[in-house]
Amino acid sequence: MKKMIYVFFVAALITGCKESKENNDEMMPVETDGGIGDGAPSLENAFAQSVEKAHNKQAFLEHDIISYDIQINFGGNPRLDGHVVMKTNSTKIEINIEDGTKIMYDGTDVFLSPSTSEMKSARFDIFTWPYFMAMPFKLSDPGTKWSDLKQITVNNNEYSKAKLSFENEIGDTSDDWYQVYVDNTTNLLSYAAYIVTFGKTKEKAEAEPHAIVYANYEVIDGIAIADQWKFYNWSEEKELFGEPIGNATLTNIKFMDAYDFKVPTDAKKIESPANTPKQ
Repeated sequence: MKKMIYVFFVAALITGCKESKENNDEMMPVETDGGIGDGAPSLENAFAQSVEKAHNKQAFLEHDIISYDIQINFGGNPRLDGHVVMKTNSTKIEINIEDGTKIMYDGTDVFLSPSTSEMKSARFDIFTWPYFMAMPFKLSDPGTKWSDLKQITVNNNEYSKAKLSFENEIGDTSDDWYQVYVDNTTNLLSYAAYIVTFGKTKEKAEAEPHAIVYANYEVIDGIAIADQWKFYNWSEEKELFGEPIGNATLTNIKFMDAYDFKVPTDAKKIESPANTPKQ
């Protein structure tokens, strides 16, 4: 398919928002929580919504279900090879792994099938990889917090950058954060630096941040979805990539009208790590 180019300058968005505020004395004050749907959004939330618009979030959510094959490699070794089926609002997810193992999220709990399977990363996998796929469509989800919007230049490329964090009790690891970089030419999500606090303290996670680069976009029904990912070590101080550590490829991406997310009778529940001591 042809690649999509959305010409949309975030700098212009920021300038427009400022001018609108200066010229309208009756405008509602910006709320500390971003005010999405209730008053004027902050510049950071306007930034998040503009990226969702560039990726065509509205059309994405008009579809009920998306499926795709995913192959992930880290350190030169296979990390995951499976087929993902998920609701576009992420309320139900299923990963069918090549070896016959199945991970499911029913909107409340996570399950692993068959019950004899041992997969310590099951809960991490069911939330992390589908989130990376859907991230451009989830930037203004309830519980998201944005800060530190700025314009930067990295390797002679112009980006808009902002920090995404989360309210308490959002997901398994609400201490996670992302530094989101958006290409000013296309307004598409270019890459995101992040920490993983799953099973570890925030301090330890911040000592080893990583970055996911959305290396290629495929356009399906007018919706931009990254089908090539690259992972790197990352330096927050230098704001630069380190050594490459992994990659992922998505194929057979398609939307579906219906799918039976029924949890098999032989599945076992995988508990949240909330009460597990972190290393």
